[in-house]
Amino acid sequence: MNINYKHLHYFWAVAKEGSIARASERLHLTPQTISAQISLLEESIGVKLFERAGRGLQLSEAGQTTLSYADEIFQLGSELKEVLQGHPSGRPLQLNVGITEALPKLIAYRLLEPALQLPDPPQLVCREDRLNNLLADIAVHKLDMILSDSPMPPGMNVRAFNHFLGKCGVSFFATKGQATRYRANFPHSLDGAPMLVPSNDTALRGTLMQWFEQTAITPRIVGEFDDSALMKVFGQAGVGIFSAPTVIEQEVQQQYHVEAIGRTTEIHERFYAISAERKLKHPAVVAVSHAAHHEIFSND
Repeated sequence: MNINYKHLHYFWAVAKEGSIARASERLHLTPQTISAQISLLEESIGVKLFERAGRGLQLSEAGQTTLSYADEIFQLGSELKEVLQGHPSGRPLQLNVGITEALPKLIAYRLLEPALQLPDPPQLVCREDRLNNLLADIAVHKLDMILSDSPMPPGMNVRAFNHFLGKCGVSFFATKGQATRYRANFPHSLDGAPMLVPSNDTALRGTLMQWFEQTAITPRIVGEFDDSALMKVFGQAGVGIFSAPTVIEQEVQQQYHVEAIGRTTEIHERFYAISAERKLKHPAVVAVSHAAHHEIFSND
């Protein structure tokens, strides 16, 4: 018999809080998720841990025995954490961040840089993936925060919260020769120009195409990309014009040796932190949010 200690922790929280609803608030998970995980625990050990008592739940005899062991297990875990945190050779505070594939890497760095400048900077652990996969990790507290170019979609069975960080306009870039050619009469010069665009899965794609339509511009789409860094590499090679947030215009020009053709504030890129907490508590996440609002973006 193998015991999943994540499932055991959910059982322990429900037993301590007295109900699945209160445990879901404490764990920042939906009641459905907790109920499903406890069912998996019961299946794995072959006994029922709760019994119905009117509209509520009460511990079965096996549940009471399991609770006594769980109390000891998690008390030891808490003591171990305190010992390690107080030990001079213990690990530094970690910041586990999920970064969506569409988020420009330069933006991710700008957002995370303030956390690295703290008096006691955290050990940074970054994971890049699609938003839905990262939200699954938020649900089980593997991540402290997700950085995304879009908020968490409505209807997701995950208890998490969107924190708006800021917005900025969009700049268009190309090689020096292309920039000279298309800079005059911008943005109408983009009509018929070779264009590299984000994939349909990104928040920017829709607003970008809508802006082209509103300004009567029909660029020639020569490439679509999930990865914004890969799109910039193709732009650097002269394959086409690409866009990036204006707030990182200088960095894009320096890193990819391209020039800005022009910029517009009629298109906005928006950026979000998604966390399991309604109120941010992790000191590094708080630093990221504060710098985004007061130093990086204009949120007018």
